[in-house]
Amino acid sequence: MKKRQAEHGRLQAFLVLLLFWIALINYFDRQSLSVVAPFFQRELHLSDAGYSHIVTAFLFASAIAYALTGFISDRLGTRLSMALYVGWWSVAEGLTAFVHSSQMLATMRFMLGLGEPGLWVAAPKAVSEYFEREKRAAAIGSYTLGATVGAVVALPVIVAVTSHLPWRTIFLLDGISGLLWLPLWFLCLRGRSRQTSPSDGQSRSIFPFSLPKTATNGSFLGILSAHRTWQLLIARALTDPVWYFYLFWFPKYLASAQHLSLQQIGRTGWCVYLGAGLGTQIGGVLAGEWIKRGSKPAFVYRRIMAFSAMLVPLSPLATLHGSPALAITIGAIVALAHMCWLVNLGALAIELFPPSQIATAFGLIAAGSAVGGMVFSEVIGHVVTHDGYVPLFWIMAFAHPLALMVMWTSAETTTPALPLSHRSH
Repeated sequence: MKKRQAEHGRLQAFLVLLLFWIALINYFDRQSLSVVAPFFQRELHLSDAGYSHIVTAFLFASAIAYALTGFISDRLGTRLSMALYVGWWSVAEGLTAFVHSSQMLATMRFMLGLGEPGLWVAAPKAVSEYFEREKRAAAIGSYTLGATVGAVVALPVIVAVTSHLPWRTIFLLDGISGLLWLPLWFLCLRGRSRQTSPSDGQSRSIFPFSLPKTATNGSFLGILSAHRTWQLLIARALTDPVWYFYLFWFPKYLASAQHLSLQQIGRTGWCVYLGAGLGTQIGGVLAGEWIKRGSKPAFVYRRIMAFSAMLVPLSPLATLHGSPALAITIGAIVALAHMCWLVNLGALAIELFPPSQIATAFGLIAAGSAVGGMVFSEVIGHVVTHDGYVPLFWIMAFAHPLALMVMWTSAETTTPALPLSHRSH
């Protein structure tokens, strides 16, 4: 038994490491375009509104992908579906190096958007299959940290690469790095399945409550009709655009509104994404500690999300006094709060749906993220062109408090927490 537990612990550690790595690549890929956007805009004669359409193409594809990848992941399984997503987006990212028109760029970003969301559907499915309940929030936080690390290192690394090599090279390097990850993924889960995973039986036995009839229907339409699916979907639609702004637009904001050079952005802008990385860890660790002390998981997740929502209204302070340092500091705080929020929203979703439905439910909920981001991207393009950036920071200030009200009752129907003797250890 001890040998099996040790083996399972090593599997969990290797799995988190691989998910961290691919999440890093995933967000490095996303960040690449925002950093080199000025080069593309000059070469392809793209306005800010035109750039917003490119971002919208990515997010539109993401909305489609989120709705489909959950279904695909539940049918193909974690191992094969993850390989499919990573291989697809890596090829799309590499081909971006060869685009020579705005239409080709939009097409490649659309293709990228069809692949990248699959990670954020298959990864929580893997967590639900291979991790015990009290470890799940920390596991989600750990691999989500990879995304923020990817965003952190993207700025200085891309600046360094484009200073010594043709700037389009960065897309080739991105694509190759994703393809190199695939053999390790197959090695990690070789010959393993959810049915034989040590934690799978635990996952099933510790499921804490009975879902409403609509939610227990395993069909796509059954999950879609569940009230809590829509609560979490709307919550992500309202809040994820804040992160998309910091991911796709904040480097441009620092350049155009705060008048920083590309080198200055590379030296300081990464602090925002460092804050996001801290948020993934703080959110996961806090949740795990409170659950170990006997608190109901659903209550813990919502409490941390409430604390996070209190920090996001600081957003408008970023525009005061025209100070780049203040803008970056406030951006880091908001990014930290958002990632605390996102990690616990993900853990709450795992709590609310059984293992066989996790990927489908996550995909539908995450589709709200893409739809919200797509709409907000168009709003950003219009507002920046006519009114500048200040109104956007005020809009973002209200996103998380409003979403908190929308999703607060999503776990109200849960039964009391299981006795300690029935919890996984």
